[in-house]
Amino acid sequence: MVKYFLGQSVLRSSWDQVFAAFWQRYPNPYSKHVLTEDIVHREVTPDQKLLSRRLLTKTNRMPRWAERLFPANVAHSVYILEDSVVDPQNQTMTTFTWNINHARLMVVEERCVYCVNSDNSGWTEIRREAWVSSSLFGVSRAVQEFGLARFKSNVTKTMKGFEYILAKLQGEAPSKTLVETAKEAKEKAKETALAATEKAKDLASKAASKQQQQRQHFV
Repeated sequence: MVKYFLGQSVLRSSWDQVFAAFWQRYPNPYSKHVLTEDIVHREVTPDQKLLSRRLLTKTNRMPRWAERLFPANVAHSVYILEDSVVDPQNQTMTTFTWNINHARLMVVEERCVYCVNSDNSGWTEIRREAWVSSSLFGVSRAVQEFGLARFKSNVTKTMKGFEYILAKLQGEAPSKTLVETAKEAKEKAKETALAATEKAKDLASKAASKQQQQRQHFV
């Protein structure tokens, strides 16, 4: 069984402003659980869409009952992969995120679509979907309930963080163009992409191996 979440939010800022704020939202007072962010890949396609993959590290505080199930040396950080597609012509941005470690305990997959609000062109609408699953035998339902509750709490923090960054950006120069944004990010990507990619591959490999071992265990 998978826990499903569907929600819609509205930011009272234009799509261009939200797009600019999206890449600058860390750090903010509501995102102290976000420790690092690294660009793994970024490119502008021939049809002027911006494709990005980022690796984020977040704290992963477990409930007390879950801590009893795992050794004390288990990492308390979770690694998140975030893929995004920005379409400036149609003014949409779609993001996909999922955790690549602690997958045996819980997997949280999220899909967000940012678009112009149909009632007010100066506002931005966010449609958010999430799937919370667990393969932990015997306590999967409790884990999913906990994961869903934490996800909803983090959504509230995310929106407050967005509003905080958008407020800071008010009155600044017009947002950079898509190509300029990608060009500047390319320099940073050169420094971090290799290390981040290797880290992501290693974590993904370990997660896949653990899942395979788990499947064999229950067969």
